[in-house]
Amino acid sequence: MKNFPHEYFDLLKDETKAYLFLATTMADGSPQVTPIWFNTDDNHILINTNEGRTKDRNMKARPKVALVIQDPNDPYRYLGVRGEIAEHTTQGADEHINELNLKYDNEPWKYREGQKRIIYKIKPIHFDKHN
Repeated sequence: MKNFPHEYFDLLKDETKAYLFLATTMADGSPQVTPIWFNTDDNHILINTNEGRTKDRNMKARPKVALVIQDPNDPYRYLGVRGEIAEHTTQGADEHINELNLKYDNEPWKYREGQKRIIYKIKPIHFDKHN
């Protein structure tokens, strides 16, 4: 990831299995936080959810988000990120959740009836480093 702080690249590696804590904003202005699986592309943090969930509705309505990626080996080391939703798509979302399932649970994703997966691309705007 191009603009990601170099000293935190280890948190992006599949073998690290770091979780991302995603903060979105509810319609009444209150925060909503969810631990979530993630990976990245060259410019974005990628997350995957089921359409219709609270975080999905919040990000579509209010695209500014905050998140924390915590080091699973040192809870006092984490990276805070403020960003905005650059894009969301259902194309390739089932394949993406399968990648994440293999990363975090070491097994293929099992489709559940009625699910419609969606990928969110988050553009990082500001980083807060904590060691």
